[in-house]
Amino acid sequence: MVPSSGPPPPRSLRDYALLADGERGALVGPCGDLVWLCVPRWDSDAVFAALIGGPGWYRIAPDEPGVRSGWYEEGSLIWRGRWTGRTGSTECRQALAYPADPHRAVVLRQVRAVDGPVRTVVSLQLSAAFGDTPVRGLRRAEDGSWTARAAGLHLRWSGAPGARVEEEGGRPLLSAELRLEGGGVHDLVLECSDRPLGPPESAHRLWRATEDHWRERVPDGFRGALGARDARLAYAVLRGMTGTDGGTVAAATTSLPEGAEQGRNYDYRYVWIRDLCYVGQAVAAAGHHPLLDDTVRFLTARLLEHGARLRPAYTSAGGPVPGIRRLDLPGYPGGYDVVGNRVNRQFQLDVFGEALLLLAAAARHDALDDDGRRAVRIAADAIAERHVRPDAGIWELRDAHWTHSRLICAAGLRAAASDCAAGAGRAARWAALADHIVARTAAEGLHPSGRWQRSPDDPGCDAALLLPALRGAVSAADPRSRATVRAVAAELGRDHYLYRFRHDDRPLGDAEGAFLLCGFLMALAEHQQGRPVEAVRWFERNRAACGPPGLYAEEFDIVRQDLRGNLPQAFVHALLLESAVRLAEPPGGGLGGLRAARG
Repeated sequence: MVPSSGPPPPRSLRDYALLADGERGALVGPCGDLVWLCVPRWDSDAVFAALIGGPGWYRIAPDEPGVRSGWYEEGSLIWRGRWTGRTGSTECRQALAYPADPHRAVVLRQVRAVDGPVRTVVSLQLSAAFGDTPVRGLRRAEDGSWTARAAGLHLRWSGAPGARVEEEGGRPLLSAELRLEGGGVHDLVLECSDRPLGPPESAHRLWRATEDHWRERVPDGFRGALGARDARLAYAVLRGMTGTDGGTVAAATTSLPEGAEQGRNYDYRYVWIRDLCYVGQAVAAAGHHPLLDDTVRFLTARLLEHGARLRPAYTSAGGPVPGIRRLDLPGYPGGYDVVGNRVNRQFQLDVFGEALLLLAAAARHDALDDDGRRAVRIAADAIAERHVRPDAGIWELRDAHWTHSRLICAAGLRAAASDCAAGAGRAARWAALADHIVARTAAEGLHPSGRWQRSPDDPGCDAALLLPALRGAVSAADPRSRATVRAVAAELGRDHYLYRFRHDDRPLGDAEGAFLLCGFLMALAEHQQGRPVEAVRWFERNRAACGPPGLYAEEFDIVRQDLRGNLPQAFVHALLLESAVRLAEPPGGGLGGLRAARG
């Protein structure tokens, strides 16, 4: 039985579906509860914060017991939630209107009685600023829509003229009942904008535009990939998380804990340059799709603006990431609530190598313009200037001479020298610098066993060290590459899931969840090593680490079979897409046309 009033109870992360339009994202639970939405942009304050214990939600569900299910319409983030009860089945089709207006979020929800008469309960609690600012001026307009203001936002809800105004937790709550006969359809449209709203648009027109735009923006070109339907959904997720400025946010949410009461709660509603490059390279592996151009455009703009001072992360509009601020909310179970991130205090060397790898991938598709070639030179010069400095590394830990950071820079330099038409002199300098970085890193960062180690002062094994061979810093046939693959699988693998590194003497699963990004990297590494069966085992195991909607978080708890961390995590979807495409190619011999590496 779904409660008809009161805040929605928290659900397992694996049960939430994502609605997204590039500028913001919403999470919908299995019982028809929309519990997360920030307006107008990804990193704005939430108007629906029930996911993290705050006020604000939007519930649509039949008022009777039933069996819940749901699925995405092919090639889109249009979610169909279905409820099958004793008297009949009900569907709620829902999406954020697409194409998006950066200033206005439009939540489309369409209720349909699949068979038999149904009674559906609707409740809407509008909030703002994570609940800090009350809604004011709530009234019903002459056309039957409800309007209000809150924290500079203009709000309008159409489709429920007979709703009642109640109170829940000291805040206004709109509630209504929908009674539909078999085959009946009812539309509800919610608009939230930081600008005055114009005349309402018809639900039919908004739905038609949304369907058309998803059809145009998500290619039907993954038929040869492993798990082709999941690969296409991964592309749709990445498309929905990429804004008009070309940046892909790392995740749609903040503060979802990576482990209960472990203090690892972060705000990932920003564009990490490294993650953006993973997205672009994954798309490039699948072909020259518009999402590749978007990632290159965002990256190029940031490099031209900041040069060697490129920040590790930006807002989706290209601005600075704000510092951390605690929220006075209960939090998702096991966590606490924060917004902002301290990432901009860090120097992350590997982002310059990843930038070169993305720009080189674009060049191989003849998709690099003059600004892009300038960005290549800027990134290469930054590596030449800064490769001897300690950095925070891929996992954003203490500053050190991380082996992964330096080798990824070497990989980027090799790719740029080979593919970016830089001229013979410049290409030779880049290739020579790559050789120098690899030689120096080998002198300082090679374990006595012959594998790469984390840093000169940390002999540990790290799953990130699979990447240098995958990206061409050194050959896949290099004994150091082969030793690293063997060691990572043996020391960090469990049941074909992979952990990042060993934190301490505790069992791996006690320290953190399996890292799904790393599981897909291992699939690629095994494929590159010429072991296609083992590669598919890794791929399929990690592909299964999602809930019914097919979304992935950063980590997966193997014992509890649940997701950990913010949702959905863009880089996991990117590596699923890349793995699905690469593993359909003949095994061995490098990836994506990268030239054989020396060193």
